[in-house]
Amino acid sequence: MSADPSTSALDAVRVLLVDDQAMLRGGLRLIIDNEHDLVVVGEAGDGDEALRLVRSARPDVVLMDIQMPVMDGLAATPLLLAEAPDTKVLVLTTFETDDYIFDALRAGASGFLLKNAPPEDLLDAIRVVARGEALLSPSVTRRVITGLNEGVGAAGPAPSPLLDQLTAREREVLVELARGLSNAEIAERLFVGEVTVKTHVSNVLTKLGLRDRVQAVVFAYEHSVVTAGQPPDGDAG
Repeated sequence: MSADPSTSALDAVRVLLVDDQAMLRGGLRLIIDNEHDLVVVGEAGDGDEALRLVRSARPDVVLMDIQMPVMDGLAATPLLLAEAPDTKVLVLTTFETDDYIFDALRAGASGFLLKNAPPEDLLDAIRVVARGEALLSPSVTRRVITGLNEGVGAAGPAPSPLLDQLTAREREVLVELARGLSNAEIAERLFVGEVTVKTHVSNVLTKLGLRDRVQAVVFAYEHSVVTAGQPPDGDAG
């Protein structure tokens, strides 16, 4: 669905396309540029070219492929974010293997979407990530949490001292984030307002030095806030 046509071009979300397939980039450009609130500001065929372009194009969102020549998306993502920390990276790939998912999230990606997702899902994902939220396709979210449960939570690493900065309520919110609940679901679970949950989530991310709620999920399992004995209850929102 197209956005409100009254949206100013100056306010449009600036998108950089990074993929080694020119035909795919062309298709993505057609889909994105048809939206009044989105605009493609550049294309790159590999991660190295993307790093050069991000300095001049200053995109809000980078659609990043994983497997590319010269420099792949996993290597480029942390370098790009160091260069432009306000830019969000949405990984777009044909691959759904756990290694790619975990590596992309640890590299700082704010979202992970499969290339076979419908165009409307792609457009929604760009908008979600541009707002500073995090996104995983529904088929990926449960596997991320389950994988962290089995591969990290079971190992029982020592809790991070950063957790001492959290209030009791903020720690509860982190636990629910790690289970994959949305703000609305957390609000219902904790009997508080959704605005209050949003404030708690913001405080958690700030105190732990995290970019978004996806990284909060990774942090929670890596530091035993949630363990394999606490299965996920839903998909992230």
